[in-house]
Amino acid sequence: MQIDAAPLDRPPCPGCSTYLMEPFIKCAQCKPPVLLCLQCFARGFEKSGHESDHRYEIVTNEFPVFDLDWTAVEELKLLEALGDCGIGNWQEISNNVGTKSATECESHYLLYYVSRARPPLPVFEEPKNIEQLCPVTAKLSEDPPRPAADSVRAVEMAGYMPARGDFTEEFNNFAEWDIKDIYFLDDDDDLLRALKLAAVDIYQSQLKERCRRKKITRDCGLINLKKHQMYDKRYIRAIRDMKDGLRPFLEFFPPEQFEKVMEGLILEQDIRKEVRRLQELRQAGISTFRAGQLFEKLRLRREEELGRRHMLTDVLSNMQDEFACQQWLHRQAHM
Repeated sequence: MQIDAAPLDRPPCPGCSTYLMEPFIKCAQCKPPVLLCLQCFARGFEKSGHESDHRYEIVTNEFPVFDLDWTAVEELKLLEALGDCGIGNWQEISNNVGTKSATECESHYLLYYVSRARPPLPVFEEPKNIEQLCPVTAKLSEDPPRPAADSVRAVEMAGYMPARGDFTEEFNNFAEWDIKDIYFLDDDDDLLRALKLAAVDIYQSQLKERCRRKKITRDCGLINLKKHQMYDKRYIRAIRDMKDGLRPFLEFFPPEQFEKVMEGLILEQDIRKEVRRLQELRQAGISTFRAGQLFEKLRLRREEELGRRHMLTDVLSNMQDEFACQQWLHRQAHM
């Protein structure tokens, strides 16, 4: 962002009363904007109406626009000097710019403002290798499933018609009936006309609700339920049930944010489970991770030994009764 004003034309910093020199900070939330020097911004200066957690902008012209050797300040000085001195008087233009020679001013102007076929706009490279979440969405270019009309899959898709990209039955499917007999006549009085307009407004709100529901269905990939189920197989049953319970909240979150919320809840459950395990170890007198691993191995071995003892007890108790022994052997064979 740039502000074309001399330092003395700007209001002083409200924190230290010094004149603002670039770069300085401009509050993006306060009206009129609050301008702060870097020192007051760094120490979190606040005043009536302005708080330190407001959004802000860095105001400076010390950045390259077309050429790395030319800053935005020098570009502005070059254009102002061209308007004052005229094209061709490069020595006088160089004197007004102050930091570039006449040859540099001429070559820079001819290269970036004359020779270019397109308007001189900077081209910024897009960032690369940015990892983003990939939610399950039904993109416009994605071909949804096309089941038979009387199949179970068609029922799961709530009457969605892939060839038309629409549903056989709309939300509030009979909303048009409320306005089908409404006609606006010249002899309608003010009250009757207001009632008719109110009915039309209600119908328009129903149309907006239809579009909103369709957008949620499409953005969240709710048309292709089989794909959702395959995607959710990576979670255990408890996580899948929790996600199904939270699915109504999809209308309040974008798909990416909903996936982030789910990952956060899953992480919270894992942390709680680990905390309970550590508390059990601490109650058993375990204070190191190595001792905890040994304790877990010994506990598993003890549980296996107890299982063998219970089996031996069952065998001894059933040996005296032949019929009970046969039933016990039958149960063991089917386990």
